Amino acid sequence: MHKAYKLSVCFSSRIHLTFLTTQSEPVLSSPVPTQENITRLILEQKSATEALQTFRWASELRNFTHNQSTYRALIHKLCNFRRFDTAQEMLDEMPSSIGSTPDEDIFITIIRGLGRARMIKQVIKVPELVFKFEKKPTLKLYNSILDVLVKEDIDIAREFYRMKMMGSGIQGDDYTYGILMKGLCLTNRIGDGFKLLQVMKTRGITPNTVIYNTLIHALCKNGKVGRARSLMRELVEPSDVTFNILISAYCGERNLVQALVMLEKSFSKGYIPDVIMVTKVVELLCNNGRASEAVEVLQRVEERGGIVDVVAYNTLINGFCRLGNVKVGCRLLKEMELKGCLPNADTYSGLISGLCDSKMLNLALDMFNEMKRVGINWNFVTYDTLIHGLCSSGRVEDGLKILELMEDDKGASAFHISPYNGIMYGLYKENRLEEALAFLRKMENSYPRAVDRSMRILGFCENGSIDEARRVYDQMVGEGVMPSALIYANLISGFCSKGCVREALELMNEMIGHGYLPVASTFNALINLLCRQGRLGKASKLMEDIIGRGCLLDYGSYSPFIDVFCSNGDFHKAFMFFLQMVEKGIVPDYHSWNKLLLCLCQQKSWLEGNNKICRLSSQLQVIIQT
Repeated sequence: MHKAYKLSVCFSSRIHLTFLTTQSEPVLSSPVPTQENITRLILEQKSATEALQTFRWASELRNFTHNQSTYRALIHKLCNFRRFDTAQEMLDEMPSSIGSTPDEDIFITIIRGLGRARMIKQVIKVPELVFKFEKKPTLKLYNSILDVLVKEDIDIAREFYRMKMMGSGIQGDDYTYGILMKGLCLTNRIGDGFKLLQVMKTRGITPNTVIYNTLIHALCKNGKVGRARSLMRELVEPSDVTFNILISAYCGERNLVQALVMLEKSFSKGYIPDVIMVTKVVELLCNNGRASEAVEVLQRVEERGGIVDVVAYNTLINGFCRLGNVKVGCRLLKEMELKGCLPNADTYSGLISGLCDSKMLNLALDMFNEMKRVGINWNFVTYDTLIHGLCSSGRVEDGLKILELMEDDKGASAFHISPYNGIMYGLYKENRLEEALAFLRKMENSYPRAVDRSMRILGFCENGSIDEARRVYDQMVGEGVMPSALIYANLISGFCSKGCVREALELMNEMIGHGYLPVASTFNALINLLCRQGRLGKASKLMEDIIGRGCLLDYGSYSPFIDVFCSNGDFHKAFMFFLQMVEKGIVPDYHSWNKLLLCLCQQKSWLEGNNKICRLSSQLQVIIQT
């Protein structure tokens, strides 16, 4: 007893000290805590037991009486810890303790507590508990139960509405129907949602905007944006949420025209779309090459007092950079700073990417160093972007220096292989294949699995076991490891040597998709294979595609065409490819000259026509001089 008494005294002293330290007024002027003080004190306790002890301690204070508020706070804490039996005891105690039965808010507190505990059967029985205290459940209480049931099971909620609510003569209000509509739409029962809408109208209840918005959102989520747009016309006064839903849906469908129409209607109604919707519109405009219009959208939002955050600006900057207008992106950086919108690492990473794509590598390095000056930490994306940009433009040594910085910055390395692949890509582009292989071996300690898979693939390719190499490649990709350009190049050459065009083309597309443009020796193998198979149209289309992507050709890219056309006796087409090669500044090799001249000697029609001979002779003379 002595020990229990000491514990009780210590607890009472601690609670009293807590009370003293939480008073906003001097202690002497308010010696007795108010119900508000005790309510707050109960809610601050870390367990149900402490909350109950605090409640009992307050009960013993002279001149203090509990009220509905303090009981509600205690019951809330008890429900949080699933002490529902104790909560029931508190309810039973209230009439004798404070002279009144529990109020509606206390019952709603119990409903929510039972809901969090997913005790659905007990939730449904709460109206019986209310009747026990000779009270009649209100619509607010029924709606609270319905809200809990909808989150658990819409069918149970609908049954409760029909049997318990309507059975008690309660028809429900906007909030009731809004809860039911939310449940139906969350379970994609859109047809039932429209039926509910019709029921409301039949009963003379005008559905509010929230109910319409719920149904409109469900339609959009299911790809029925046109139907959602039609439903919007039933709204007397659409809200800003209505427009946000439809703008987002049209952006998701890449329907720029309709997204802009909704944006204009939103502005005309005096609404300002939230920043997430604005950013989506900006992104869609930029993706459609209309970045200047995206600037206007942001300006209009700002003029109307809307928020334009750093994500919106980053989207706009990235849009200009992708369009090759990196100088505009740099200007936007200054503008957003002047407007008080501070850039972040993603802002600079986007600009560095744009500068690298525009071959403005020194400016990209300046931007990288500027980040440090203004106190923005380099992150993994920053390092990776700059390394890839430097290496893809032939500045591997600079890329290695940035890689060293990244390795020293432990917080940014993220243990991702991409920057290392960027270095190997640079070495591959410069045909420094031995160095690329040596660099791969150095990575073994950091990326043992990736290096092991890569070395096995290279070994299988060298031995001509291309099927085994592909099996390891698939395993590597399945493990989430991105292969390097070196791996792609060897696999493509391996499949070409086996005459497997489809597999080689697929790998080349994957390679380009990862940002690795193949060098001439890689795609020449595929062009040569297509020409040998007589698929000259496919080979020509491939050449056009790789030229459009910025790949550099060499004489080996044209030689297969010249060989095939000369072998077929089609000197004219062979000569056209020969001229294309020379026009691009590529010096023909001996083999191409020899094939072309041998083919010419066999062309009687060319040899017999003096004018043609003269023209050909002059063209060949120009080529030789070049």
